[in-house]
Amino acid sequence: MFLIELPPPTRYDWHFAIGRIPVRVHPWFWLMTILLGASLRDPVYILIWVIVVFISILAHELGHALVMQWYGRPASIVLHLLGGTTVAEPGLVSLGRTLTPPRPIQEILIPFAGPLAGFLLAGLVLLGARLAGGQIRFLPAFAGIPWPYVILPAHSPLPATTIDMVLWVNLFWGLINLMPVYPLDGGVIAHHILLQRDPQQGMRRFLGLSFVTAVVVALAGLLLLHSTYLCVFFGLLAFQSYRLWSTSW
Repeated sequence: MFLIELPPPTRYDWHFAIGRIPVRVHPWFWLMTILLGASLRDPVYILIWVIVVFISILAHELGHALVMQWYGRPASIVLHLLGGTTVAEPGLVSLGRTLTPPRPIQEILIPFAGPLAGFLLAGLVLLGARLAGGQIRFLPAFAGIPWPYVILPAHSPLPATTIDMVLWVNLFWGLINLMPVYPLDGGVIAHHILLQRDPQQGMRRFLGLSFVTAVVVALAGLLLLHSTYLCVFFGLLAFQSYRLWSTSW
């Protein structure tokens, strides 16, 4: 995700680096992840859920950061209450490249790289399950859209449940993240495209699109998926888009 206010550093933050990319994990990230997985009840499954979410969101943000570095714009990653944010480090140059203003293609590739990284991670997990002797099936879900699930030869449900978690976080939330809603990755892409096509009215049109899309997803999350979290999350995004739209006149 982009363009949200980052939480201030605390003494309980976890700091590490992946190559040249600094990572900071705020303690609220762990709390929110545990709360989202609380319905699993079993402590073992909750722990697996936390690990899956951590790796998946980190992979998502690494997708952003690596593409930014490829274009000579160093980045850092912060994992927090709402997921993760990739931050461009100003005034620096990486890989010996000349730092130039972002080109239009960069404004699209950088946000798209996050969901793409999640899709690739899900694909690798499916490939690993297939090589381990598992069967990949597809069931109709989400208005008839086929959804993959894995049948493993092992009798323990733990590996299959772990794979389901990986697919859910990386595929479902990857698709959600591509919705044209501010400040999700799809919103960043839609904002750039509409602003390029119409510099004068593009911002208001984007905020209107963001509001309508967020309302639809919030209602679908509540009525179809019975997800209070999805409803509240997109409800807040809808309110934010409406507030920005109302002040843009």
